[in-house]
Amino acid sequence: MNRCPHQATATALNSRVNRRHWTAALTLSLLALAAPAGAQTGSANYPTQPIRLLVGYAPGGPTDIIARLIATRLQDALGQSVVVENKAGASSNIASDEVARAKPDGHTLLLGTIANATNMTFYKKLNYDTLRSFAPITQLVASPSVLIVNAGVPAKTVNELMALAKAKPGTLSFASSGNGGSPHLGGELLKMHAGLDMIHVPYKGTAPALNALLSGEVSMSFVTSLSAIPQAKNPKLRVLAVAGTQRLPQLPEVPTLIEAGVAGFEVSSWSGLMAPAGTPPAVIARLHQETTRILALPEVRATLNAQAALPVGSSPEQFRGYIAEEIERWGKVIKATGATLE
Repeated sequence: MNRCPHQATATALNSRVNRRHWTAALTLSLLALAAPAGAQTGSANYPTQPIRLLVGYAPGGPTDIIARLIATRLQDALGQSVVVENKAGASSNIASDEVARAKPDGHTLLLGTIANATNMTFYKKLNYDTLRSFAPITQLVASPSVLIVNAGVPAKTVNELMALAKAKPGTLSFASSGNGGSPHLGGELLKMHAGLDMIHVPYKGTAPALNALLSGEVSMSFVTSLSAIPQAKNPKLRVLAVAGTQRLPQLPEVPTLIEAGVAGFEVSSWSGLMAPAGTPPAVIARLHQETTRILALPEVRATLNAQAALPVGSSPEQFRGYIAEEIERWGKVIKATGATLE
């Protein structure tokens, strides 16, 4: 594949295509068995009261579903209620700010997402710093985006799509569920990677963006895997590639963008468990132990698979490193493309 003017930058930007999802998935069972149930090392009295798990999005969405899946089993393991509280708004900043200011005793937790990485660049002023204000516990899941085009677009492969965009600059458009989300950033990353001139069309949510794609109002979209899988056989659409490091089990015939020749291209929504900075290490260890054990349960993995979410179960150190990489990676994309939340 010929290298475009932006490809060297984009390749460097995405050089960290790591195998964390493979590694973490293979070690979930070992993590679950790593410590006996009573080995809590100083956290024997934790928790002493109900735990609040704040989610920065409305009830019923993918993030909320994952939070409730974990919370139900976590309260059984800890012997205290784990109450999911939805505090939607400001790209999850309302929930994040409240957890950042909470007492660091493990009784207030955050279901962190990719927004906690991208907000570090999107917002000039935040009341928290994602790396300094939180103690990462574990990345729960990763949900790679899927590149889909309207069937009327005369491109059956990623390379054909990029060739079409170059031949007709400014004519192809990509939908997103709103400014700043992974569908928006996925399109911006593809533009930057291949030096494409495409139009971003933001909608107020996944459903209207998908409807625009189905009607042909827009040419393409990076659709979250949960929304993409039910549409895979829709004759009005064409699935071109998965924006992850591995193929989705539900779409085994669909290649990744990396396989299609777009080196290092990865766009995944993710979520993970976080506590306020300063939370005792023994409490973090207990939460990590129980959460990774839960992620290894067959019924939990089956539920996540149905949500097109790949379980991860990383260590607190791995999760912190991943968050730092996401802040740096998307910060460069946001700055280079001028993407905004407006």
